[in-house]
Amino acid sequence: MAQQYDLYAIGNALVDSEYQVSDGQLQSMGIAKRHMTLIDPQRRAALLAAVAGMPTRRTGGGSAANTVVALAQLGGKGFYSCRVADDELGAFYRDDLIANGVATNLGLGHAPAGQTGCCMVMITPDAERSMSTFLGATSELDATSLHLDAIRQSRVYYMEGYLAASPPGLDAALQGRAVAKGAGVALAATLSDMSMINFCRPGLDAMVGDGLDYLFCNEEESQTWCGTQDVTLICQQMSQLAKVVCLTRSAKGCIVLEGGQQTTVPCADVKAVDTNGAGDMFAGAFLHAAIQGYSHAKAAWLANQAAGMVVSQYGNRLGSTAVSELNTLFIQHRT
Repeated sequence: MAQQYDLYAIGNALVDSEYQVSDGQLQSMGIAKRHMTLIDPQRRAALLAAVAGMPTRRTGGGSAANTVVALAQLGGKGFYSCRVADDELGAFYRDDLIANGVATNLGLGHAPAGQTGCCMVMITPDAERSMSTFLGATSELDATSLHLDAIRQSRVYYMEGYLAASPPGLDAALQGRAVAKGAGVALAATLSDMSMINFCRPGLDAMVGDGLDYLFCNEEESQTWCGTQDVTLICQQMSQLAKVVCLTRSAKGCIVLEGGQQTTVPCADVKAVDTNGAGDMFAGAFLHAAIQGYSHAKAAWLANQAAGMVVSQYGNRLGSTAVSELNTLFIQHRT
């Protein structure tokens, strides 16, 4: 079957609102630093009251969405399956995907009533992001959001680990995985967050299944997954999960595990101000480079540069100037 898309991704549709706060403010709001916490409407209302009057930035978000948008910004073709509500945030989210050149199931039918998911992202002076997520409509993401022909016509099928927290979302991801595997489409996933490993490990195990082609995680997630901080043991265990494993380590760069080999790739030389979206950008840039035929070591280097651009600015998406610079960098390192 002809391949129409480079990447088909499934994940949560969340509109991000970013706030710059102090560590004291983060603590006073009772937010767990560096991690994602699911919240209910009452908790969201309390947090909104706490940040009332603060400047904020609103962007399309969601881990897998950030990844497929990154790939599209670099010239790849992506499709994103998700769920929004028939509200202003839902329209904003759909329009954001379309503006970034990403095809989506959202144009295939009418959105249901309700509230589109959103994520309050608190950025502290050390550039760490701490997320409070109200799932809203995305908690009802299910297999009806899948576009099976698009999956079969893709080079890579990508699952967001956050879906492990949602039974219907996990079922949809796994149904899509089965279709992709049957069509010979490469399988990819991200572990997403420590909370998913601690509380939703069976769902992540199901996503990994009998093995993936690509797996993305950060150092803290790999430590939690393996129950050790020993890098040698972590690399041995993580390499069993996928043909290619990218283990990002912030300022220490990343480690690429492939075919029994371990390659350390340096990070970009930048000053971090906001880590929101860095891992997602890494995955999108890496997959784009790999699909374009770059070696995985070079793909990881380019992905580190892309992630470096994201962390050196506020916000989870790159603007047009940064995208142009990144595309030039890719062209310069094509050989």
